[in-house]
Amino acid sequence: MSEITELMGRARAGEQAASERLFVLLYDDLRRLAAGQLRGEQMMRTTSLVHETYLKIARHGALDVNDRGHFFAVAARVMRQIVIDHVRSRAALRRGGAVQIASLDTNALQAAAEDRGEEVLALDAALARLDALDAPLAALVEMRFYAGLELSEIADVLDRSERSLKRDWRRARAFLQREMTVA
Repeated sequence: MSEITELMGRARAGEQAASERLFVLLYDDLRRLAAGQLRGEQMMRTTSLVHETYLKIARHGALDVNDRGHFFAVAARVMRQIVIDHVRSRAALRRGGAVQIASLDTNALQAAAEDRGEEVLALDAALARLDALDAPLAALVEMRFYAGLELSEIADVLDRSERSLKRDWRRARAFLQREMTVA
């Protein structure tokens, strides 16, 4: 059993020292994910995203994860929630504008920073519909778009071939673009 998996079990049981050690061990990976989302934004924002993600995971009992791969899947979902909350709060300040199809070649925070919040919200709605139909495809989109992971990294996390993930990525993009066009 790896140290991270063991620490996750101890943290889940409520051991504070294990939770703190786990954060230290995963901090660099979380910063890399957050930096991928922010690409060129201020360092403090990266740090804020990492800390908010970890706090949400630790506080809300989401630390009930099986291994490192499961942790990053949960982290991707939490980053998605943080980004969507950020976009919604910005959108509440100003309404209107035509919704365009979000490019899945970028990442969520970059789209939000470029004032394309409506696209991010439309993508979130389409992603919720995809999740209802095919949860693993939705998880793949979360890991790519919200956590900024490359397919090779996701393949390692999910223990799947990169080739099958590329096929799934094309299916997910086609579904989301179709849903966003209809909406």
